[in-house]
Amino acid sequence: MRGHIILAAAIAIAGAGQAVADDLVRVKTDKSVTAAMDSLQAAVEGAGATVFARVDHAAGAQKVDMELGDAQVLIFGNPKLGTPAMQADPLAGLFLPLKVLAYGDADGQVWLVYESPKEMLDDLNIDDDAEYVQKMTGALAKLTGKAAGS
Repeated sequence: MRGHIILAAAIAIAGAGQAVADDLVRVKTDKSVTAAMDSLQAAVEGAGATVFARVDHAAGAQKVDMELGDAQVLIFGNPKLGTPAMQADPLAGLFLPLKVLAYGDADGQVWLVYESPKEMLDDLNIDDDAEYVQKMTGALAKLTGKAAGS
């Protein structure tokens, strides 16, 4: 299980590094990183989705005697939405399940950030207007808005 979490974190980091800034949706919150992630996790579970992992990057850095600002990633999904995407193009499995990063910027502002599903899946054999893409987009907006307290 630990190996899967590390692999999932590496994939999340690699995916975030590849994303163009315009592809990222940022939701501002007045909560701490931990409180925002707790709220997001509760919202995801309350919506009936599955939380696969919660990665605490700062805790990982501490384990190797390094410092990193508070940052956590929640990896979650719903097979009713993800499976049709992977049926349309198996490469969607590189981008799914969905991921949301909570972090504090240099000014201390906490953000919830995720990649737009439409943009995330844009280079695959998936219709931008597919119902499941629209549902993923709506779910991410609703869940992060609820977690942020907006």
